[in-house]
Amino acid sequence: MELWLPFVQGFLFSLSLCFDLGIVNVAIIKTGMERGFKPSFMIGFGSCFGDLFYLSLALLGVSVVFEIAVIKWLFWIIGSGVLFYFTYKMFRETWRPRELPMDAAISAERSLFRDWLAGAGLAVSSPTVIAWFAFAAGTLLATFDLSDRSALLVFIAGFFTAGLLWSLGVALASSLSGAFFKEKIVRVLSFVSAMLFLYFAIKVFWDGLRDVIG
Repeated sequence: MELWLPFVQGFLFSLSLCFDLGIVNVAIIKTGMERGFKPSFMIGFGSCFGDLFYLSLALLGVSVVFEIAVIKWLFWIIGSGVLFYFTYKMFRETWRPRELPMDAAISAERSLFRDWLAGAGLAVSSPTVIAWFAFAAGTLLATFDLSDRSALLVFIAGFFTAGLLWSLGVALASSLSGAFFKEKIVRVLSFVSAMLFLYFAIKVFWDGLRDVIG
């Protein structure tokens, strides 16, 4: 397998999480506006490791759970439904963008290491991240050819790179101007996220359908 493919798959897989403006992104943006680039980036950097934690659990689950046919088909049905729901949710937010709950985000003065820990903790406790990995990630990962160790490592590298670049970009933009994340930007991010979810939903459903027919 050409190694660029699992890298791109991991990159897009991560971006589908990044584009959802949940509590992690709100914390990065608010910190950038109030305390500057470094603390903001450290929160995002920490969240990358929180996402890696859930990715590791999902990869372990795929190797074990999907050996059982009944569970495999059950996850296929549920995972497809959840992905199509996320697609609908993001398209809805494209037309009716929600306001970012900046008042709910805590941006306290602390060391850079504690900012990193805060980012990791936010990622692990984020309802969006939990729902994504619990209901859709395993089913989606099962459609990727990650049987080769090199492909798996490259996939993880792509996943981590996307989160890192996203954190860097959001931290930089929010530290320069918090006004960057207004309605138009929320619309664009929601639309791109919806297209990614739609791609993954179709991929999961089609691959599962081919297995059933086969």
